[in-house]
Amino acid sequence: MGGTHHASHDNRLTNEDLAPSVTRTWQWKDYLFLWMSDIHSVAGYITLGSLFTLGLPLYDVFAALLFAILLVQLTCNLMAVPSFKTGAPFPVVARMTFGVYGAIIPALIRGIIAVGWYGIQTWLASNALVILILKIWPVVEPWANATHHGFLGLSYVGWLAFLIVWALQTLVFWNGMDAIRHFIDWAGPVIYGLMALLDIWLFSKTGWHLSFQFFAPHQSISLIAHTLGIINAMALILAFFAPIILNFGDFSRYGTSMQSINRGNFWGLPFNFFAFSLLTLVTITLTLPVFGHMIFDPVETVVKTTSLGTAIVGVITIVIATIGINISANFVSAAFDFSNMAPHLLSWRKGGLIAAIGAILFTPWNLYARPELIHLTLDVLGTFITPLIGIILADYYLIKKQNIVTEALYSSDKRNVYWYKSGFNPIALLSLFISTGCGVLFIFLPSLESVRNFSCLFGFVIGMLAQTLLSSLIPRQYKLRQPTA
Repeated sequence: MGGTHHASHDNRLTNEDLAPSVTRTWQWKDYLFLWMSDIHSVAGYITLGSLFTLGLPLYDVFAALLFAILLVQLTCNLMAVPSFKTGAPFPVVARMTFGVYGAIIPALIRGIIAVGWYGIQTWLASNALVILILKIWPVVEPWANATHHGFLGLSYVGWLAFLIVWALQTLVFWNGMDAIRHFIDWAGPVIYGLMALLDIWLFSKTGWHLSFQFFAPHQSISLIAHTLGIINAMALILAFFAPIILNFGDFSRYGTSMQSINRGNFWGLPFNFFAFSLLTLVTITLTLPVFGHMIFDPVETVVKTTSLGTAIVGVITIVIATIGINISANFVSAAFDFSNMAPHLLSWRKGGLIAAIGAILFTPWNLYARPELIHLTLDVLGTFITPLIGIILADYYLIKKQNIVTEALYSSDKRNVYWYKSGFNPIALLSLFISTGCGVLFIFLPSLESVRNFSCLFGFVIGMLAQTLLSSLIPRQYKLRQPTA
């Protein structure tokens, strides 16, 4: 993992994996490939596809994608700095804001959500194997029916495919962070080759004709509807990226320079994201004239359009790309987050095993099956993540003015600048309660149903405001003295 113990570190707050990284090997291209892995997945494809079904003009959707991805890029660049400076992962940097023990709360929230996403991505990748298995051995089709041959809502064939992908991911993870870096360096880019070949095949079947007429709104839309639609789509994209934004420090701690990190984020986010969005739109659009209906699942498209040999290659490519995002975006963060709960007992690898087992218990196939469920899942998960991003950014940039003391992140000495009261910062915890509570109200109050998708944006803004305002209002004796290092 590249960490190392320091003589003055409290063993209850650190281990080899949580200690400051002394190995900085990630170049800009590694961050580009990280984002490729994050975006080029079945979940990324399906999420983008769901935005094109909102009934908005295409230029509105692409405006939302542009604004949202620029916001993602900005927040990732900002979240990268404290971890790059200290070499510490997200749950340790969070001690700066929440206190050396209070940071367990945001880390646990992020860990649980990482487990949920880990399960969703594993299930989506395993679906590709199920479709391929049925194409090769149609005789097992009855065993792919969860109603008659399955349990907990998943068929026996589904369980087999799920556990195969689950085991492959665990194997890559177990070989450490450097193995993960090498894996995602080639896992992300291969999807471009597959989609380019797929689109050429589809184009040839349509006589090289492409029309986006299906996505034109059936009626005129007011300016307010345009604006709300764009914000709605932006919120869904922000919710999709929120988990990796929050724990981006888990990767920036290995960067050779902030310039490399920012450069990788530029090519990996706005540039790469827009390219993949265009490819996704073209692919989905071409399925309509070729098959008579739109197909929003890339696996189904691959299997339907090709010979058995090419289908095998296509499905394996999609599975590899999805494993890439799952390990980088979810497995790594959950491992750090759970290890942070009891560093002297739980190593990074043990934390990862907890996440892997939890992903099965989540039964993720019940969370991401239909477009309306996708949006609800994104809303709920994002609502618990974006307030944390807002609180930490406000604390580091507006309150602490980018001052951070690495040694204090690992010390339970009551004179420590990050000790607060009993190791917990009441300001940050109150801000978290207020901002998350407001976000949850947006999702579940019937009267706010029309703005439900805005919950994560409101959570982010309210988190920033609450942390900033409460820090200025709380009596002096409860406030942290400003670090000078």
